[in-house]
Amino acid sequence: MTSLTGSTTSTGPRLARRRGALSGAVVDALRTGRPPAHTPGAVLSADPWGEDLQLALYLLYELHYRGFEDVDDEREWDPELLGLRQAMETRFLHALRTDLSAAPRSVEEAFAPLLLEPADLTGSVSHHLETAGELWQLREYAALRSLYHLKEADPHAWVIPRLTGRAKAGMVAIESDEFGAGHAADIHAQLFADLMDDLGLDHGYGRYLDHAPAPLLATVNLMSLLGLHRALRGALVGHFACLEVTSSPGSRRMAAAMRRCGAGPAAERFYTEHVEADAVHEQVVRREVIGGLLADEPGLEPDIAFGCAATVLLEDRLADHIREAWENGRSALRTPLPHTA
Repeated sequence: MTSLTGSTTSTGPRLARRRGALSGAVVDALRTGRPPAHTPGAVLSADPWGEDLQLALYLLYELHYRGFEDVDDEREWDPELLGLRQAMETRFLHALRTDLSAAPRSVEEAFAPLLLEPADLTGSVSHHLETAGELWQLREYAALRSLYHLKEADPHAWVIPRLTGRAKAGMVAIESDEFGAGHAADIHAQLFADLMDDLGLDHGYGRYLDHAPAPLLATVNLMSLLGLHRALRGALVGHFACLEVTSSPGSRRMAAAMRRCGAGPAAERFYTEHVEADAVHEQVVRREVIGGLLADEPGLEPDIAFGCAATVLLEDRLADHIREAWENGRSALRTPLPHTA
């Protein structure tokens, strides 16, 4: 395909291995430059939570980030790929809305349970890692989370031009911190890359995509879905606020886990940085970003609540997957990591 300025190909990560008909169609299309070959009913018959659809969505979303090795940058706006992506997004959104049909529709109801630390932390991955986790489990958790943390805050930046006034100013202030406040070494994605180095992991962008199961892919796909659609700007704000509100307690536990397991100073620093920063961000996002957005567009309140509820739902699904695997002596990854010396 020839671009307006001459054909260019990405230097991003390698394409992942297919996990079914949909992801196979996307992989083949990106490798060959041809339209995706899929049957009309393939999306409707696919499991919206399954490996195949979630990987296919992830691959198409990544064209809006760094792309893939030897894939023409122009494929980002290929109408055939966009059509397939829209069909899968519709399936994914329908599954989310169905599972959340009884979820709160007000901001107060959606966020109230998140503002206090639960007395019972059973099922919390960070609590398990803090109290009983082993180094191999910390490494698995980092490999999983790398698919987001190596592009931390990027999907949320898409909402900035869709906001005004207080909401925009508050969002930019938080994002500035996420991007290192002008210092490349302090960009949170770089801090996570340093954490991976301490844990003996490869910090290459997208390196562990083939290891990541569908419950993890869904958490990242949600951010991309909400970020790429202006109509879902309220839900993206709700998603972002949910992450900020819940980050400090979990990060405190993760910092303790890294310290207890001797993971290294950079591994510990990533989480201690989030304990302090996100405690401030929580106040800004609730008062300025959500408050400002509701003042400007009060009709978006149910969308903000939905974004929060969807985030909790997918994070709980991921936590269940991880804990079930570990409790049964299995890796939470599709392919276990090699042991370190």
